Amino acid sequence: MKALHADGQLTILGQHQGVAAQALSISALAVLTAIGAHVEIPHQPVPFTLQTFFVLLAGALLGKRNGALSQMMYLAAGLAGLPVFSSGALGLAKLIGPTGGYLLGFPVAAFVVGYLLESRTQFMWALLSMCIGALVIFSLGTLHLYFVYYRDWSLAIANGFFIFSWWDLLKIAAAAGIYTTVARAKRG
Repeated sequence: MKALHADGQLTILGQHQGVAAQALSISALAVLTAIGAHVEIPHQPVPFTLQTFFVLLAGALLGKRNGALSQMMYLAAGLAGLPVFSSGALGLAKLIGPTGGYLLGFPVAAFVVGYLLESRTQFMWALLSMCIGALVIFSLGTLHLYFVYYRDWSLAIANGFFIFSWWDLLKIAAAAGIYTTVARAKRG
């Protein structure tokens, strides 16, 4: 639920809830990210998935801290042996493989989006914030892809960054639309 607090912070499902409600919200976004990993279009070395959609929503809806926590929970579930990553993969191998940089960028991106959206609900600001969050994910992913897979910047950038642009613009627009709709409904 969204509220404007004495400290000026605007939250939708964030830190100003009770502990149980926060834990539920954090867990829900971690589970949605896992579900998004299984909605995939195979592509090598990194598949197209819906994960980033939920990462961006986690930051927007939960705020910087809880959004990042939801993504750390998602990563911890995979490291603990739950098949939450794309293609049903699990464990440390997924984090050190070609997709590792993207996955490790999830908590950072959720934090950045949550930080940028503090006290803001305008669609264009949400769109810009989520573009920056996606840029964080794809920059870290491309950097990691270069070091562990390609060792060629042009291939890493083409296959780790640009190839996802069209797909992620759709996810960013949808996530920003959902965030602003929820924020307006909670405000009203």
